[in-house]
Amino acid sequence: MILTVPAQTALIAAAVIFLWALLLGAWKFAQIMRSPTGQAHVYVDIAHRAALMYSFATAMLAVFVQFNAWNTVVNLIALGVVVFFFVTAIASYCLHGALRDTENQMHPTSPVMTASMIALIVGEVGGSAVIIAGFIVDQARTWG
Repeated sequence: MILTVPAQTALIAAAVIFLWALLLGAWKFAQIMRSPTGQAHVYVDIAHRAALMYSFATAMLAVFVQFNAWNTVVNLIALGVVVFFFVTAIASYCLHGALRDTENQMHPTSPVMTASMIALIVGEVGGSAVIIAGFIVDQARTWG
């Protein structure tokens, strides 16, 4: 079976995020080795783990868009929204890890942070829900 364009896009994104996670693991290891406490900065650790989890989540989305009732454009837009927020989250963790400017980016909070988090929640959950709904609709066609 030939993969759909959304599934190809999702798998390429998953692969890139996975490679990013591996590089973050090397950065984390380097910080651990140089640290007197044997620990990387909290946001380097978070970036590494988040990238690993988001890479596999993106690979799961590839299956859901491959077997999906919605058209290519709907799937690509929903996928793009989700992956955008995955990538921006990892990038923000990397930034805090590189700057070592905080141990908790949520505190103290600000209106910009609150708006960003609401956008992230709506984008990730909403985009994923669109994709999963299309998957369920497609699968329901086979339920006899």
